[in-house]
Amino acid sequence: MRAVVFYRHGGPEVLEYREDIPAPQPGPGEVLIAVRYAALNRLDDFVRTGWRGLDLAFPHILGADFSGTIAAVGAEVSGWSEGQRVVANPTLWCGRCPQCIAGWHNRCDSFAILGEHVPGAYAEFVRVPARNLVAIPDGYPDDLAAAAPLVCVTAWHMLITAGRVRAGEMVLVVGAGGGVNSAAIQIAKLAGATVLVIAANAEKASKARVLGVDVAIDRAIEPNWGKAIHAVTGRRGVDVVVDNVGAATWGSSLRCLAKGGRLLTVGGTTGYEAVTPVNLMFGKHLSIIGSTMGTQADFEAVMAQVWTGKIQPVVDQVFPLADYPTALARMVAGEGFGKILVQVA
Repeated sequence: MRAVVFYRHGGPEVLEYREDIPAPQPGPGEVLIAVRYAALNRLDDFVRTGWRGLDLAFPHILGADFSGTIAAVGAEVSGWSEGQRVVANPTLWCGRCPQCIAGWHNRCDSFAILGEHVPGAYAEFVRVPARNLVAIPDGYPDDLAAAAPLVCVTAWHMLITAGRVRAGEMVLVVGAGGGVNSAAIQIAKLAGATVLVIAANAEKASKARVLGVDVAIDRAIEPNWGKAIHAVTGRRGVDVVVDNVGAATWGSSLRCLAKGGRLLTVGGTTGYEAVTPVNLMFGKHLSIIGSTMGTQADFEAVMAQVWTGKIQPVVDQVFPLADYPTALARMVAGEGFGKILVQVA
């Protein structure tokens, strides 16, 4: 089958477009999906580079997000049939550990992510557990469906399940262009929050306003955006900050919080060694809440909002599968707004 693979960790140069990769076969409880579109995530770049303890079977196929049709159904699978259009929760769980039994699939003792720990969706076919599937409604576009799963389940769990964002609160999203943040903006608005965003430039600020942002601060004009947030909020600060940037913005994000505020994070694109002023933590009664991916309940809840149009996936550009390295370069450079896709079929 056609796939983008790599045989060793390294820079973008290790990526290969091949047409001779063996297609996977579904095992018990699994389905085989013929991929239509797959969506890029920052996770791709981290996995390709690698880290201590990441033990992959090479060649490895990246890609956590996809839309496609069921091509084959494994044993012990019921309720699904060939030809159905589907997406899947990229969170993988064992179903047997205490966390899974309690419903916390994203805290599983054997937690994994499609495309990170097992072969992913930058290929003609991908194998996934049937329990992860959600059907795509008739008439819903395949490209938009592919853009939703990872970022939407991640943002939903972070804001709704873990962060417990409530109507009337003020939520600041640091960064406007990424997939998780474009989903977070819409989910926070859906929850009834007032949403502020820090955008890299005027174009991204404008696009954020289209998503429903109440206040967009262009950091090219306001580099001291923490001061701008205090001015906008009458020096009160915000109730919640979404910061997935990490080291470069961590201190400013904490200082933007009101008393009793929460900082929510699912990543750190500029580094993980962020300095936390301890006096702010106890002096202002702040909380830091970490979150990764989401449960199947989270996934089904957020995708229901996607299908009804209450959350609208944002697609930046679509590239052919063979041009994945070009798509990756656009994502890493931060040039896009929303999700970058590759078309497989």
